[in-house]
Amino acid sequence: MRRADRLFQLVQILRHRRLTTAAELAERLEVSTRTIYRDVQDLCLSGIPIEGEAGVGYLLRHEVNVPPLMFTEAELEAIQVGMRMVQTWGGKELGSAAKQALIKVEAVLPARLQRNQSLMFSPDFYLDSDEFQFLDPLRNAASAREYVKLCYQDANRVQTEREVRPLAIYFWRGTWTLLTWCELRADFRNFRVDRIVALDKLGRFFPVSPGQERDDFMRLMAACRSRQA
Repeated sequence: MRRADRLFQLVQILRHRRLTTAAELAERLEVSTRTIYRDVQDLCLSGIPIEGEAGVGYLLRHEVNVPPLMFTEAELEAIQVGMRMVQTWGGKELGSAAKQALIKVEAVLPARLQRNQSLMFSPDFYLDSDEFQFLDPLRNAASAREYVKLCYQDANRVQTEREVRPLAIYFWRGTWTLLTWCELRADFRNFRVDRIVALDKLGRFFPVSPGQERDDFMRLMAACRSRQA
């Protein structure tokens, strides 16, 4: 990572977190704590209001606007490929937002980078137009922590109804999967989004429940992988 990029990332991390130690910053940016100390000192000298000290931690007391850095060719290609995939696989709302975001990014690039078009594409020739019709409502329900009722069809075409807490949506090898806390099973359950037949938002909202959250599920998966290793 270029030093200018690292300094930019350092400010962004401090903008979105509370007191953060040099060790945590060093781990995030994959550098030594000595480098973090030097970077913080240089940022302070340039007028960035970072408060704190070595051994205690750092934070930004005031909002800071840092001008965006110019993308490298590889970074621009990553954005192009990512946006193309979201346009195809991300549902109508995010697909439209991705298209507009890419137009805005490309509009402010210098001519040299505007000519740098990736040859990686995400065509939608074989996609059913209704295949991801529930992505937008599921994403919104998960964000709002709203209960939903699913009519779900399994691999044997057997349909069941479940009241669930939508926690997150994951993309596994070309398939979107909804992670939930299932009220019927009182446990985590995953549902393929393309097998959802019907969806109702219930207008009820679920609180944060220790042991029933996305992070709890990820810890369970990590522990399972460790046992299998």
